Amino acid sequence: MRILKRPLSSYNIVFYKIIVALRCSARCAKWIFGKEKFAKKLTDKKLPYRAYKHQSVLVRTLGDVNMQLQYNKITNIKLATEKMSGLIINPGESFSFCYLSGRPTKRKGYLDGMLLADGEAKQGIGGGICQVANLIHWLCLHSPLTVTERHHHGFDPFPDSGRVVPFGSGASIFYNYVDYQFRNDTDYIFQLSFWQDKKYLNGDLRADTELPHKFHVQEREHEFLCCNGVYYRKNELWRSKIDKSTGNSLELRCIQRNFSLVKYIPAEFREIGEEELEEFKKWSVEAEADVLYTCFDD
Repeated sequence: MRILKRPLSSYNIVFYKIIVALRCSARCAKWIFGKEKFAKKLTDKKLPYRAYKHQSVLVRTLGDVNMQLQYNKITNIKLATEKMSGLIINPGESFSFCYLSGRPTKRKGYLDGMLLADGEAKQGIGGGICQVANLIHWLCLHSPLTVTERHHHGFDPFPDSGRVVPFGSGASIFYNYVDYQFRNDTDYIFQLSFWQDKKYLNGDLRADTELPHKFHVQEREHEFLCCNGVYYRKNELWRSKIDKSTGNSLELRCIQRNFSLVKYIPAEFREIGEEELEEFKKWSVEAEADVLYTCFDD
């Protein structure tokens, strides 16, 4: 009997569409009939305390990608954030990016933007909204919120250009089964807010009470590797929990390990053999007790 070396959906577009439809249906059924309560209340009134704020550049030069896709992304981001800016996340509620944003379509005003899929940068409707998910994830990492679902691209498409957060700290979205979700397991009420200026997408995570702790995320063990002419990138993300009143670090944990294929030639790298390559692949997927959540490669 012949064993398929690739997923069935990769052999035929019909199989692909069937698999996608089944996954989307399963996700919708979970939203409707599942026990999980998803946050959906929006309000213009801001909660009084800021938990964390971050901003990311809207337009970046990425290799030889058509810059019009970057400009289109601004429109796509605006449409997506309008569905979730001002969102209240009460204790026990969950946030789902796809549940709130809905399917990005031309009819809703979404434009062609850059998508990362199948190991390549491509053009597609709604491309670029992953930047919103990236921002939300970075806000969550600096809070006591619990990340329950996160996916990231299994490859690094472009050299760093103005990067201010560590490699591998983003999140990918593909409506609706490749989602980004977190849950509020605290006694605090949280709120997400977004706005754009001429240069940045800004994100604000607010709370109804001054939080007693702050969080700091740092990168460790970053390195470019090369094996048989193929390049890879690895790192670890560590998070410290700090008492605001004393400044003392209460906890330091590894929250993520990344190991990804690189689609360009790095300026500096270390040559490794196939045995060491396999060890790094295992290293990146080991489920250790001190890792906070599972990260899925797309």
